[in-house]
Amino acid sequence: MRARSARRLSRLLLAPLLAAGLLTAVVAPAHAPAARADAVRDQQYWLDEYGIRSAWAVTRGEGVVIAIIDSGVDAGHPDLAGAVIGGTDVSGRGASDGTRPLGAGRSSTHATMVASLAAGRGSGPGAGVIGAAPAASILSISLVFGPGERSGDDQIAEAVRWAVDNGADIISLSLTRNRIDWPESWDAAFLHAEENDVVVIAAAGNRGSGTDQVSAPATMPGVLAVGGVDRAGRASDNASSQGITIGVMAPSENLVGAVPGGGHSSWQGTSGATPIVAGIAALVRAAHPELDAANVVNRIIATARPATGTVPDPLYGYGLVDAAAAVRAAVPEVTGNPLGSLGEWIAVHRRAEVPALESALPAPRPAVGKQIATAFGMPGAGLGALASVIPALMVLVGTMTALAALAAAAVLRFVTRPREE
Repeated sequence: MRARSARRLSRLLLAPLLAAGLLTAVVAPAHAPAARADAVRDQQYWLDEYGIRSAWAVTRGEGVVIAIIDSGVDAGHPDLAGAVIGGTDVSGRGASDGTRPLGAGRSSTHATMVASLAAGRGSGPGAGVIGAAPAASILSISLVFGPGERSGDDQIAEAVRWAVDNGADIISLSLTRNRIDWPESWDAAFLHAEENDVVVIAAAGNRGSGTDQVSAPATMPGVLAVGGVDRAGRASDNASSQGITIGVMAPSENLVGAVPGGGHSSWQGTSGATPIVAGIAALVRAAHPELDAANVVNRIIATARPATGTVPDPLYGYGLVDAAAAVRAAVPEVTGNPLGSLGEWIAVHRRAEVPALESALPAPRPAVGKQIATAFGMPGAGLGALASVIPALMVLVGTMTALAALAAAAVLRFVTRPREE
């Protein structure tokens, strides 16, 4: 909290110079044009087509911290030199600073690719992968999913809380639970982010990977869900899911990212679209340090380019993200997150039944009955009351058992499509 407040104060003091375009050349000069285009940099069509390079005339994301909750970022990659300022591991298998890539196959490369699109520095003028916010910093929080591993739900809850408590301004989640609901353990973790002014951005998921509809955490109130489009700006058939919670669309096909060990790879999926938007959110936070998380989200969706006559659209959300407009446009401030409040959702959906149950309970009975009833979570009820609700309790227990079985079967996954070799 103190670190985030200090960074916000610093950005507030520098805001007039940033707005006037006077500080960019001093703090983070743009790379000089390369005499000859680099094969990797040349593939990053989204830098110009989505207004990112134009937004750099105002800011490159200085002072903003993006938490990458993923498989572990290779901080030694040339494109990420100096970008990773800290991290942790919540899997029990990674490095203490979260920078050891975990998992098998493309899972182990996932976080490094994601981080490079959010805040890559490039490996030289005009070379390597450069992120949407190349002056932002990264926290790498490593986790791993799979049989025999610690619960993915628990890892994510811990990762989100750690990110908030260690100075993240933005949390980027290129993963999906592959179902629309989420465990109650996420309520507290994501509410912690909401209450501490952290922007949370999550991938919608990919139909080509088996996620037919947008899944949690992208279904959670207040979370900016990112869908994916192809080079022509059409919703991707394979590299994006459909759902009413989608906020904005970003490129999810023909992407290139950094991979552990110093190389690069082509890839596709909303795993790549999400960090691009996270980087744009960092540009907004740097350019407008006076804005809270709700207004950062609002600027991004309010300035998106609508893809259809319906806004929001169930396939495109508010439209295609536009970094230059998000940074520069005049957007009225809002008093709450236009994508909803998790705190309000919890109050309605998690707690509404508790007062109703308590008000329906009969008057207290003898002490021995009170003790038994209290053990069942019904303070003040006696044996008679307990007997009257035993059938309901049996139904409740059966229902909870079934839900627990379903939850156990839920599969958390990263949402990158196979790489194009």
